[in-house]
Amino acid sequence: MSRVRSGARILNVSQRPAEADDRAVPGPWEGDLVFGKPMSPVATLVERSSRFVMLVALPDGHKADLAADALAAKITTLAAALDQDPDWDQGHEMAEHVRFTQETGIEVYFCDPKSPWQRGSNENTNGLLRQYLPRTLDFRTLTQAHFDTIADQLNGRPRQILGLKTPSQALAEVLR
Repeated sequence: MSRVRSGARILNVSQRPAEADDRAVPGPWEGDLVFGKPMSPVATLVERSSRFVMLVALPDGHKADLAADALAAKITTLAAALDQDPDWDQGHEMAEHVRFTQETGIEVYFCDPKSPWQRGSNENTNGLLRQYLPRTLDFRTLTQAHFDTIADQLNGRPRQILGLKTPSQALAEVLR
């Protein structure tokens, strides 16, 4: 995908390249926050073609600068084939998207207000996450290692949408 490094534009999901819509190529990612008690967040990133999930601890909160730093650190660990532009909702946690783009070279595409279906894979995954992360849990009591374990468990669960393959298996296939 092409990168616009100015970072000054706010891109809508309708502007993303056509290959992002048909899920034929690995990436892009869909992102969101899930909250525990009391407003303790974790960032979720879900790869669109394989439904592979990564969780990003935000132990100090979800202010834009903290979220941008944590997401940039996590997303830059990806294989180059998956280093694709994420779709995000209109939350204030991505107010630093310009800096995020400058640091990573990855543009952020924003969904329309009140349109969670534009990140359908992420919304579905967030629902599955509630089996591991109930709203009553204070996520600040969990470490990144805890979140990585939960992500590993989700990535090892067969999914009907993937022909009963796991997200880990589907990701391995698209990377070959």
